[in-house]
Amino acid sequence: MTAPDSTASVVRLGIPGGAEVSHRDVAANGARFHIAEMGDGPLVLLLHGFPQFWWTWRHQMPALAEAGFRAVAMDLRGVGGSDRTPRGYDPANLALDITGVIRSLGEPDAALVGHDLGGYLAWTAAVMRPKLVRRLAVASMPHPRRWRSAMLSDVRQSAQSSHIWNFQRPWLPERALTADDAALVGRMIRDWSGPRLPDDDALAVYRRAMSIPSTAHCSIEPYRWMVRSMARPDGLQFNRRMKMPVRVPTLHLHGSLDPVMRTRSAAGSGEYVEAPYRWRLFDGLGHFPHEEDPVAFSTELINWLKDPEPDR
Repeated sequence: MTAPDSTASVVRLGIPGGAEVSHRDVAANGARFHIAEMGDGPLVLLLHGFPQFWWTWRHQMPALAEAGFRAVAMDLRGVGGSDRTPRGYDPANLALDITGVIRSLGEPDAALVGHDLGGYLAWTAAVMRPKLVRRLAVASMPHPRRWRSAMLSDVRQSAQSSHIWNFQRPWLPERALTADDAALVGRMIRDWSGPRLPDDDALAVYRRAMSIPSTAHCSIEPYRWMVRSMARPDGLQFNRRMKMPVRVPTLHLHGSLDPVMRTRSAAGSGEYVEAPYRWRLFDGLGHFPHEEDPVAFSTELINWLKDPEPDR
């Protein structure tokens, strides 16, 4: 099913500072995806995480546009203004959504920038469709094989990702996410942030977006697949497929105070990259470094994107 027209006022928002952002829908991989875009130049495709939508990149988009890039932030399948389909929430298919959007935008390739779940899918897309990914930047998410290993073997990581285990129950997580005007979404974002907490207005935006019908269910479905498939043939096949190394320059960003994803879990991801790999730890930031210190994050990202020979 598609997102209802009434979602437009919730997700087709402006961004701070009054910079002009355009909104439209594009078709890819059998579904319709909402995108927000600014600027001209090489494509940088921004992928949000949970429990957010494209608006999480509101600070990076004008910075990227001013730096000479075409900044496009998409809503993932089932979120924001994109289609809410009954199936298709495994990472392989979600990665094809992303690479399909690149093609629909008429671009030969893109630099992918992903946070949280968007980072997991960016890793996946770089392995599955390497010709369409020019560079890869991931925040707050290890490589999928590192994620799986940490969840299964690291007791502390498993505890810090308790929300993912809770998502495996039927229906109850959806009800919890949407209760009291999605109050849990606001608590999650605050609890997962470092000392620089988001303001109430920003939290209200995310709460309204999660309250759009079917969004809570669709947001949880990727995590259900990630856990339930661990011992299934499809999950084992995906895990084997992800052994293939990433062969594009990679920037890995992480907050030192991230309470959801341990630094130890993320830091070993470079073993899956056979290309220049740069690790950047932001001191004093939590799970949302791009929102907690947008200037530092954008500066790091843009300098790396412009570096013709990013080092290890």
